Amino acid sequence: MDTLSATHLLLACVALAAGFIDAVAGGGGMLTVPSLMLALGDPRVVLGTNKGQSVWGTAAATLAFARAGKLDRVRAPITFVAAASGSLVGAMLVARLRPEVVRPLVVGLLVGAAAFVFARGLSSARAEAAPAGKPFARSWPRLTVAAIAFGLGAYDGFFGPGTGTFLIVAFSWAFGDALDVATANAKVANLASNLAALVAFAHAGRVDWRYAAPMAVAQVAGGALGARATLRGGERLVRVGVLLVTAALTVRLVLQMVG
Repeated sequence: MDTLSATHLLLACVALAAGFIDAVAGGGGMLTVPSLMLALGDPRVVLGTNKGQSVWGTAAATLAFARAGKLDRVRAPITFVAAASGSLVGAMLVARLRPEVVRPLVVGLLVGAAAFVFARGLSSARAEAAPAGKPFARSWPRLTVAAIAFGLGAYDGFFGPGTGTFLIVAFSWAFGDALDVATANAKVANLASNLAALVAFAHAGRVDWRYAAPMAVAQVAGGALGARATLRGGERLVRVGVLLVTAALTVRLVLQMVG
């Protein structure tokens, strides 16, 4: 096996694991971006290639959740359009703002997200009723989901780490979704923002399909497997997954700040 084939095989294995993790709790990019950095020199091509492969795993997970009836059919179209629009806005902001400015804020948000998920787990353990959502979300559900999807779509286009996790927590907090249902609805926003970013990167010639294509095949398998595991494991699996992902992302971002 030559070096290029070995690299493709290794990246495909990474993409399989990343697709599974992303479907459960978000955060698959923690595996794929560093791995692609070893194969590709230009960080801009790394980010574009990452979108070129990850979007397929997200699509597979979204389809699996849709078939299982976990998607909110009213919210989904609004979520998709708002997240795609936000992602394009975020991509334009990259040239104007430094991601390093955002990193400390994201660390704080990740800690808050972990605290929310942990507290929700304690509530479930005491067999308390699931929250019904916030009054403003019940009164203006379309406006609320559009604001969440646009805001986090813009964040994904601009910076990215933790987007899937933040979407899960935001939907659970605002609408009272169970964590597995929030995960399903988060995939719609993830798919939209990834597609919008992919179009921008591909137009700029920053997607290396030699690496993206084999990883995409593995992503489809990983995304489908992760969605199936979420449907079977329910809220408990997502809760554990989100806590692990937020911990890993927090450590990674803190190391980047002090490194």
